[in-house]
Amino acid sequence: MLEVKNLHVYYGGIHALKGVSLTVPEGKIVTLVGANGAGKTTTLKAVCGLVRPASGEVLFLGRRLTGLKTTAIIQGGVTLAPEGRHVFPDLSVKENLILGAYARRDSAGIRADLEGVYNLFPRLKERQGQLAGTLSGGEQQMLAVGRALMSRPRLLMLDEPSLGLAPLLVQEIFRIIRRINAEGKTILLIEQNARAALELADYGYVLESGAVALSGSGRQLLSDDRVRQVYLGETG
Repeated sequence: MLEVKNLHVYYGGIHALKGVSLTVPEGKIVTLVGANGAGKTTTLKAVCGLVRPASGEVLFLGRRLTGLKTTAIIQGGVTLAPEGRHVFPDLSVKENLILGAYARRDSAGIRADLEGVYNLFPRLKERQGQLAGTLSGGEQQMLAVGRALMSRPRLLMLDEPSLGLAPLLVQEIFRIIRRINAEGKTILLIEQNARAALELADYGYVLESGAVALSGSGRQLLSDDRVRQVYLGETG
């Protein structure tokens, strides 16, 4: 579904991505694992047009995304729920969700998808009139994911969905990611909790200093000695 080929990205004099290549098959969950600064978020931003690669290309369903505006990429079926949630604090929960569908014109479909988000996140329905800035961190994360779903993506990219959440909420977020995938969404995931991400994912890529250092199924990477020592904190 998604193909990233030999992607190079620079921030000024910093070579942030050094030939990153990866594939996300339709219907699967793929995760990117790596330390802070390894290039994970930059990869997602390059896919959705928020940063412009110096070279390389991004293909989605065979269509070249490189060079397109972010709005066109979203309309084409790719959406990012960014790290840090970035909800609109002075708008209600419902208004935030409706903004996720800003590029759509199918009113009936938007209403149906809004109910679908409320079904996935009952707490958002309970708080639909509440200002987003007054929600808890976990509720804001649900809102960020729900807002991304309102664009009706075929590929949903999630950047650190469990960051800063209590353990019970982390479990709930991962349960919801599984459900979203089971309902037909392809997912590209960045997650600080490498073990949980690899247990969830069908396939994973380990990024180091802007390049792919390892790749394999989630199970293969969980059993890799280097991954276990560097990213899972295991010794011996």
